[in-house]
Amino acid sequence: MRCHGLSGVHRRRWRHQQRSEATWPDHVQRQFTAEHPDRLWVTDITQHRTSEGWVYCAAVLDVYSRRVVGWSIADHLRTELVVDALEMARLRRKPVGTILHSDRGTQYTSWLFGHRLREAGLLGSMGKVACAYDNALMESFWGSMQIELLDRRYWTTRAELANAMFEWIEAFYNPVRRHSGLGYRSPVEFERLHTAAQPAA
Repeated sequence: MRCHGLSGVHRRRWRHQQRSEATWPDHVQRQFTAEHPDRLWVTDITQHRTSEGWVYCAAVLDVYSRRVVGWSIADHLRTELVVDALEMARLRRKPVGTILHSDRGTQYTSWLFGHRLREAGLLGSMGKVACAYDNALMESFWGSMQIELLDRRYWTTRAELANAMFEWIEAFYNPVRRHSGLGYRSPVEFERLHTAAQPAA
């Protein structure tokens, strides 16, 4: 076979290709404070079960006022879930140079999310793997939603829970729910006071 330039058929060795991940350094270092709106945002995903299956919610929170500036609710954990929440936040706030802090979940390290982040001119920031303290403000927000909404009843359908999440965020949490860290004001009221205190342009 060698003399005639022939070779036997054999299995090709499988070469594992490493997936390219977009990661950023931790620009927050657990210091969840901001002097003005849209300087620092945090983002994460939570999930809750219904009799039909899981419902997933991604949210983007402004650290200055604790206001949810973007959110997305779906029956899947694909990257589109977090991209949709980011897009809502971008359209609502039109940020410039804002830091967006997340964990290292696959949705946040995906090429699509990183591309949208750079396209928006936002600066990515990530905590360590599997460390809840590195995104403690978002964990606190999810804890409030868990106690005040998710665990208070049994959810039959995904649509029922999705509607309840929407109402809790937009009709209660942002405009009504008071925070001790905001002088017992709601996120909307706290931002309104900030805007009123700014000198006229």
